[in-house]
Amino acid sequence: MGGYDEREQTLNQLLTEMDGFDTRKGVIIMGATNRPEILDPALLRPGRFDRQVVVDRPDLVGREAILRVHIKGVKLGPDVNLKQIAQRTPGFVGADLANIVNEAALLAARRNKTEVTSSEFSEAIDRIVAGLEKKKRLISPREKKIVAFHESGHAIVGHDVGSADAVQKISIVPRGIAALGYTIQLPTEDRYLMTKRELEEKLASLLGGRVAEEIFFNDVSTGAQNDLFKATDIARAMVKEYGMSTRMGLSSYERPHNPFLRGDSYMPNEKEYSEKIAAEIDDEVKLILETAHTTAQEIIERKRATVEALAARLLEKEVVDREEFLQLMGEPPEAAEA
Repeated sequence: MGGYDEREQTLNQLLTEMDGFDTRKGVIIMGATNRPEILDPALLRPGRFDRQVVVDRPDLVGREAILRVHIKGVKLGPDVNLKQIAQRTPGFVGADLANIVNEAALLAARRNKTEVTSSEFSEAIDRIVAGLEKKKRLISPREKKIVAFHESGHAIVGHDVGSADAVQKISIVPRGIAALGYTIQLPTEDRYLMTKRELEEKLASLLGGRVAEEIFFNDVSTGAQNDLFKATDIARAMVKEYGMSTRMGLSSYERPHNPFLRGDSYMPNEKEYSEKIAAEIDDEVKLILETAHTTAQEIIERKRATVEALAARLLEKEVVDREEFLQLMGEPPEAAEA
């Protein structure tokens, strides 16, 4: 309670000081926060912080411009294309991009290179996205085979459904704390909206790894834990927030808390529907996930030989890039540029 009183006193004093400025003196008060959702509505009313400027994550053009700032003083190889690096880093902020340049420069130094090439940038992005390689981590041959088929399932299903997130790289090299393998899928352009069909495709891709284990091993492992977590979140959002369930209609059951709506004191944890509706929501989420599971099953059964070929290539080389993946899928290499 003491801490609460102190915050109240600080807030009240700040409001008093802001009210004391003469509007004719040309005094401008500016503030910044990473937690707008906890601001008191009194701070946002007219006459105080009455204009909010959202500094969002940079788009493709912004990321390329930020990279040009951070590469000053770094000697780049002729194969480095900053636009391609920007395309591979959607959602990255300035600090992330600076980290990529630093990581790439360190890798080039360790390899006794006189310039930073695209290889170092690619490895730096993988480090930021998936964590450090753990090549010394001992994995049994059976576990390695399961990981290979799991990642192949992700890649094949994601590619077959025509997802907007193109497969860039598949790896069974352990990274980070728990990742035994990973499939990197990145959007071909900056996206701000997703359609129902695209979300369904993403769900099928997320469940592709689990389905591959079911089909090729007649068993499942704990490797799909994170996939199931993400898939459940997406399916629940489709039902509760996006109105993408025919059974639940156009109602929204998860009113988002908007910190920039003055006087909005809505608590996000309040449940404004009955237990019957809650049970129906659970049923719809389950149905969406089962439909995505069936889609993934049909694709992997149809592409069974391709999944086996990709898994075999992963067991042989551990990493398959986009160009090689497209060759396995029977598509021309130039499709990688699309």
